[in-house]
Amino acid sequence: MLTTKDFEYDLPEELIAQTPLENRSSSSLLVVNRQTDELTDTTFDHVLDYLQTGDALVVNETRVIPARIFGVKPDTGGHLEVLLLTNTHGNQWECLVKHSKRAKVGTVIHFGEDARLKATVVKELTHGGRIIEFSYEGVFLEVLESLGEMPLPPYIKERLDDPDRYQTVYAKHNGSAAAPTAGLHFTPELLEQVKKKGIELIPLVLHVGLGTFRPVSVDNLEDHEMHAEFYQLSEESALKINQVKANGGRVVAVGTTSVRTLETIACENNGKLLASSGWTSIFISPGYTFKAVDALITNFHLPASTLVMLVSAFYNREAVIAAYEHAVAQKYRFFSFGDAMLLI
Repeated sequence: MLTTKDFEYDLPEELIAQTPLENRSSSSLLVVNRQTDELTDTTFDHVLDYLQTGDALVVNETRVIPARIFGVKPDTGGHLEVLLLTNTHGNQWECLVKHSKRAKVGTVIHFGEDARLKATVVKELTHGGRIIEFSYEGVFLEVLESLGEMPLPPYIKERLDDPDRYQTVYAKHNGSAAAPTAGLHFTPELLEQVKKKGIELIPLVLHVGLGTFRPVSVDNLEDHEMHAEFYQLSEESALKINQVKANGGRVVAVGTTSVRTLETIACENNGKLLASSGWTSIFISPGYTFKAVDALITNFHLPASTLVMLVSAFYNREAVIAAYEHAVAQKYRFFSFGDAMLLI
């Protein structure tokens, strides 16, 4: 039986990318052929060499909101950092609070010099998160834009000069607490080349939430519980994907979020893709049988993370760890602003 430790690998800290490259598509790309086990080192602007006319490129159009906000408790003057994860309903959000022991139920927090955004903790969650209810005047996202920062992962220490570099060029739908990072490598010019080659560009949405931040804290993978994230696949997108499949084309998922959305829907509909929206907590690990995805573009992920486990399920654990070790030896850049892998 596989344990969490089976998905660890050694990563020198200097290989953790701190800033995005000037040109998105100049990232390195490791192409992994699952049939031959061959590894090919190239750059992302050559990704079309491995995609075929008639394939479908499925992208996650979620947009990251400036979800990290800094507030003060008016009764004590204590400072709190709040990360918005999921809009549960109305003005209530599931949040992570730094130093959460200081955020008991009933705690009031003010944000901004004029307290233009106020909040009250209404519930403590078992995983350490909080349900917080916000009050404000005007449009919430506009208030958030004026107060918040991009919620960069904790392993990124450098300041991000251009917040748009933590968005994909096709981001449309506000709601994520983290970027679907595999898509960060695409430029408008590269997407035009995708279309010119006769490859369908098909959108879906999965708002990235706590599942991305939550480490695997159990040894037995069967005991890990994924946090639910909201997804949506339109009827038009479902029809296009099914048509590509029927014509013998491949479904190429851009990112693990696209994979989880497609596989969630396929699992619920006997392998078929239908228009659907809802919440998914699917956890894909070795032993899972893929029903929708034929190829995968993804970044290099944290050791022993659910994302490494998903990629290992798509290929096999030993080969994925070997590919990661190859990437380390070749000094690829890792994690959110890092390089990419294409598994075909």
